[in-house]
Amino acid sequence: MTEHTDGNGIVVGVDGSEASMAALRWAAEQAEILHTGLVAVHAWEPAASGHAPYAPAPARPTAAQEHERAVRVLAATVREALGPRIDDAVRRVVVEGPPARVLLQQARGALLLALGRKAHGNFGLPSVGPVGRECLRHSTVPVVTVPVTERSREPQKAVDSPPLARSGAS
Repeated sequence: MTEHTDGNGIVVGVDGSEASMAALRWAAEQAEILHTGLVAVHAWEPAASGHAPYAPAPARPTAAQEHERAVRVLAATVREALGPRIDDAVRRVVVEGPPARVLLQQARGALLLALGRKAHGNFGLPSVGPVGRECLRHSTVPVVTVPVTERSREPQKAVDSPPLARSGAS
């Protein structure tokens, strides 16, 4: 199954992680502002390579079971990130294949591709994983990486700022 975005929508990669939920929330806000469609894409690959060749056949999930699991991951992530009322406004695409290749194909002709990333990597640099790096290298549309924000347990309170310091003699 290979669908492509039709026109100028925003494509977002979704894998069920906090980072992909942050990207999905950001992309939904942008799609609303730009009055365009939102396409959530989940790529999956057969897990057969994760099992030993001598593992009994019942231990390996079928392609249909893996596809169904991918559909559930995407639906649950969209629902958790955006809530049930906006859930229907998002077009969902589940495609078998390597994530970077699938995302690049789905993003052709889109306004942009949104991907999640950890807030910080090693040495304080932004953390972009292998899929993100591949998309950044080969995308034909702008790619936005959205960092995960750390959620605090208590709501943030406004802080009073000190009065501006005056310069010169008064």
